Amino acid sequence: MPDAVAVVTGYLRQALAVVGHPVLVVSRVPSVRPPEFVRVERVGGTRATVVSDRPRLDIHAWAESESAAHDLAALARALLDSIPGVRDEVTVYRLTEVGGLMWMPDDESGKPRYAFAVEIHMRGRVLPAMNLLKGDE
Repeated sequence: MPDAVAVVTGYLRQALAVVGHPVLVVSRVPSVRPPEFVRVERVGGTRATVVSDRPRLDIHAWAESESAAHDLAALARALLDSIPGVRDEVTVYRLTEVGGLMWMPDDESGKPRYAFAVEIHMRGRVLPAMNLLKGDE
C-alpha cells in the first residue's frame, strides 16, 4: 500500500503554497520548530480491500497564536477536500473527516496547536517483491 503520510504531506505542501500560505508540512515535529508548520501522522486505519487502504491520519497545525493555528488547520482541512484524484501516482478515492477541529495546545513547546482527523481511501499498487512470492519472474 502507498505511504499515505507521504501522499498527504506532499499534497498539502503544494496546495498551501498555491493558495499563498507556504509552510513546512512534515511527518515528524522538527527539532527546530518554525513559527508555523503542519504535521501529518498515521494513527491507524485498515486495509479496505486487497487493493486499497483506508488509513486514519491526524493533522496538527502549529502557529504563533491560537487564532493563527486555528486558521492554518482550517485551511489544511478545506484543501484536503480536493485531494481525491491521482496524487503522486497514487489514486485517492475519497477523504472522510472523522474528527473535526480541536484545540490541542502543545504541552512540550507551549505553542498553540489545532488538530483534526481524517480517513483517506487510496488504491494500492503492486510491489515488485509480491511477484516473486507468486513465482513470477
